[in-house]
Amino acid sequence: MTEQQKVFLAKSEVKAHDLEHKRKVAFNIQKYSDSVVKGKQQYANLEVARMRAKNVKWKTIENLDKYLEQFEKNFTANGGKLIWAETAEEALQAILQICREKNTTQVVKAKSMVTEEIHLNDFLQEHGIDSVETDLGEYIQQLDNEPPYHIVTPAMHKSKEDVARVFHEKLGTDPNLTPPEITKIARRNLREKYVTAQVGVSGGNFLLADVGAVCVTENEGNGRLSTTFPPTQISIVGIEKLLPSINDLQLFWPLLATYGTGQQVTVYNSIFSGPRKANETDGPEEMYVILLDNGRTNLLRKEVRESMYCIRCGSCLNACPVYKNIGGHAYGATYSGPIGSVITPHLNGMAEYKHMSYASSLCGNCTEVCPLKINIHEMLLENRTIAAEQGLNGGMEKVTWALWQQAMLSRRLMNIAGSKMKNKVVNGLFKNSWAAHRGEIKFAERTFNKMWKERNK
Repeated sequence: MTEQQKVFLAKSEVKAHDLEHKRKVAFNIQKYSDSVVKGKQQYANLEVARMRAKNVKWKTIENLDKYLEQFEKNFTANGGKLIWAETAEEALQAILQICREKNTTQVVKAKSMVTEEIHLNDFLQEHGIDSVETDLGEYIQQLDNEPPYHIVTPAMHKSKEDVARVFHEKLGTDPNLTPPEITKIARRNLREKYVTAQVGVSGGNFLLADVGAVCVTENEGNGRLSTTFPPTQISIVGIEKLLPSINDLQLFWPLLATYGTGQQVTVYNSIFSGPRKANETDGPEEMYVILLDNGRTNLLRKEVRESMYCIRCGSCLNACPVYKNIGGHAYGATYSGPIGSVITPHLNGMAEYKHMSYASSLCGNCTEVCPLKINIHEMLLENRTIAAEQGLNGGMEKVTWALWQQAMLSRRLMNIAGSKMKNKVVNGLFKNSWAAHRGEIKFAERTFNKMWKERNK
């Protein structure tokens, strides 16, 4: 058992039996689920929209090299500067070099899962640069020294009382603040940062190949402030976020909003195609885009290629019975839930993270709720097959299943083992998992096979 798997099991054990944690998560997820049902009503034919979106992403990923080069050509023609980063370390060093060139010790950052993936905040802090999260949920999590809990709603596991406690402990505010009061304090603290920071960092929901632009989608306006106030803008985006054309946004923006939060369209949808032009009044003086691989090309293998279609709406997390029981932090990875369990073993190493693909009921609800109909549960099975073929599950498991198969295929062996022996073997094998929180399994003294024979003598 790897260290990552031990941590996963330990955290899951705690969270699965934390009733208050489950209550908060269930409450917040239900609010999103109710909103999504209403949001879907804007479509005359939702299934057609989903299939068209999937076909666009299929076309993009099948021609990824072509669209990446097209994006680079058009973005640089707009005056932007593009950096290719094969690894997280290359991306971090590129950002650090830009910050040093600008002689800055302050960075404002819009919500971005890819910067969480490369642990940008910690890296900059180690080099004397203060990186402040400007999304309210991310700001709360940063104050509480926790990573995001959910890819769309970073502080989903916190109640309003929890947030008031965090502000009281970290900022010295009143411990009984209301949500509007909390928001006002965050706004006051963050607005000062926008005008003093020399560098703003964002992610990107989509990259547009035909116009060479980055799209940022958000509900608070912090993304626009982080990318327009500082003189230098850095957008770090995974290579899979490409769309062929700006015209595809009329399909993808509503889908992302509907399945993510239930909105018809997100409040702020921005397109950044480069630095401020001579005739423009706002925007950064310099704009960099860092195209990050960091294991994404491993996802191009045919078994899991569909995972690159993901638009990070978070819908599969909200639908997953495992996620709703153990929460986002138990996974110990940037990307949690069903889609995280598919891609993380390929991004961070199958040997260390294969267990995530086993943390699934395979109910298929993740596939059902995905706006692009990505076959998530099928890819979880593919990951298990890959792990088995690579011999990562250990020799003992192989021997155990071989013996189990032999026993299950032999009626004679099953009859020889009486109920007492079956009870002892099964309850002994699963004493630390099944039996830890449940009653022991008790096999019937007379099997169905015996009863059938007695009835049909």
